[in-house]
Amino acid sequence: MSDDAPLDAAELQRLRQRIDAVDRRIVKLLNERAELTRGVGLQKLRAKRPVRDAEREREVLLRVSMANAGPTAQADLLAIYRRIIAAARALERRERRRR
Repeated sequence: MSDDAPLDAAELQRLRQRIDAVDRRIVKLLNERAELTRGVGLQKLRAKRPVRDAEREREVLLRVSMANAGPTAQADLLAIYRRIIAAARALERRERRRR
């Protein structure tokens, strides 16, 4: 598409609405993942295991890499998941401090 192509405002709005809907689903899934993380954290606490499990993190990143069919660049997807994992560890630590 060239820079001087006419803008289809209705199509742009439709696409943005779909993005908004996907964003809502992503937020719901991230919160579902966070709830599962709380359960994992509780099990690790009971077993006196540390919050960080580097082997499990590598497994998650490998599975994510294998599942990626694009168009998201592998490096970008892995950066997103590293941040998700870091947020999960932070949630586990907060939960431990509450107990």
